[in-house]
Amino acid sequence: MKLKKPKFWDYKKPSFFSYLLLPLSITIGLITKINSKPKYPNSKIKTICVGNIYIGGTGKTSLTIKIKEILDKNNIKACFIKKFYPNQTDEQKLLSKNGTLFSNLKRITALDEAISEGFEVAIFDDGLQDNSIKYNMEIICFNNLNWIGNGLTLPSGPLRESINNLKFYENVFLNGNEESLIAIKDQIKKINPNININSGKYTPLNIGEFDKDQNYLVFSGIGNHKTFVEMLKNNKLKIVSDLEYPDHYQYSKRDFDEIIINAKKFNAHIITTEKDYLRLENFNRNEIFYVKSSLDISDEKSLTNKLLKLNEKN
Repeated sequence: MKLKKPKFWDYKKPSFFSYLLLPLSITIGLITKINSKPKYPNSKIKTICVGNIYIGGTGKTSLTIKIKEILDKNNIKACFIKKFYPNQTDEQKLLSKNGTLFSNLKRITALDEAISEGFEVAIFDDGLQDNSIKYNMEIICFNNLNWIGNGLTLPSGPLRESINNLKFYENVFLNGNEESLIAIKDQIKKINPNININSGKYTPLNIGEFDKDQNYLVFSGIGNHKTFVEMLKNNKLKIVSDLEYPDHYQYSKRDFDEIIINAKKFNAHIITTEKDYLRLENFNRNEIFYVKSSLDISDEKSLTNKLLKLNEKN
C-alpha cells in the first residue's frame, strides 16, 4: 500500500506543517548540491529527458509517447528508457505497448543497451535529477491543476528542486485541460523570459464507446486524478462518483470489491485509466472499462522542428 501525498503540499500557500519541515528541506537541498557531479554527454546516441520538478502526475509518460510518435513519423529509430521501480510496472507496460523499452535499476545501463541495439534517440521517462547523464534535450512537465503546489521543496512541499531552477532549463510543458495557462505562463516567464513554453491537452481516444446517458463511477491511482475526471466531464460523461487512490497504487481484492459495490450503489458503469486497468490484470475486469487518452500538443510543429534539429546535430 502506498500513502497519498500530504494535502498541505497542494495548498496555495505554505502551511504550519510546511514551515515545520523547512529546515529538513534546506538540509536535503544542501546535501544534493554537495553530492552533485558533472554530467558527461554521450556522443553515440541522442538523449531526451521528459522530467518534472513537481513530484508525480505531470504527464511525463503521455508526452514521452507523443515524442516517440513524432520521431516514428520522421523515420528516426527511437526507444524509451525508464528506471526500474517495482511499483511502476503500469508505466513500464504502457511504454512497452508503444515501442521498445529499456528498463534497469541504473538508467546509464539501460542507455548502453539502447546504444548496443542501434537506436538513434533514447527518450527518458523521468530522470531529470539523475546526475549520471547529460541529456541533449530536457523538457520539464507540470500539471496545470497542481502547478507547483505550495511552492516548497520536499518534504515541505511537492517540488524536487526549487522552481527558480527553471532559469537553467530551456523547455517547459504545461499538461492538463488548459486550466490557468495564462497565469502559469506569466509566472514562468518572470523566472526565465527565454524559456520555451508549450502545452498539452488530454484527449480521450475511445470516448465514443461510452453511452453519455449512463451513470459512471470513475476511479484511478494516478498523480492527476482530478485532471482525468475533468477530462471525462468535459466530454459530457455523467460522473456520479469518483474514487481516488495514491499514485501507482497496487489494488487489493478488498479495493476491487469496494469499487464494484460503489458502482452498484449508484447504478453506474465503471471507468478507469489505461494505467490502472493494466494494474488490475489479476482480477476479473469484465465490469471495468478504461479510457485511452493522448496528449494533443498546442504547437506540435515547433516541437517536431526541435526534435529534428536535435537529431541533425553531431
